[in-house]
Amino acid sequence: MLPFLVLVVVFLLARLLGLAGVHFLDDWLHCLRIALAAMFLLTASAHWGKRRADIVRMVPPSFPRPELLVTLTGIAEIAGAIGLLLDPTAKTASICLAVLLVALFPANAYAARHRLTIHGRPVPGLAVRTGLQIVFLAAVIATGWF
Repeated sequence: MLPFLVLVVVFLLARLLGLAGVHFLDDWLHCLRIALAAMFLLTASAHWGKRRADIVRMVPPSFPRPELLVTLTGIAEIAGAIGLLLDPTAKTASICLAVLLVALFPANAYAARHRLTIHGRPVPGLAVRTGLQIVFLAAVIATGWF
């Protein structure tokens, strides 16, 4: 839920700054790209540090080398976040992040079905998790196609 909250709050703050006269932020698309970048940087931060073991546990057992996968997906989230912020790479980043979200869904579903926790807090249930993934996917696609 925190990633969704970050997405919404950063988007609204950026829009307010745009309405207050910050030229770059007077376009909703730029605001959405910034909000998504903040969200992906937040989610990437969980791939290292205190939450890493929880993220590794989310990887379904059928996937090999879960620690390596967590590291690689964290790097991909950081690269995608940066890519969204640069006009020449925003479309490519949005495509790559959309693919990444789809690829990560089995881990999210596994965590929801097995009632895992992240930093002691239960992950959202499968219906909520699915809804959030759809919102994130729609936002990422919108940044590359509008």
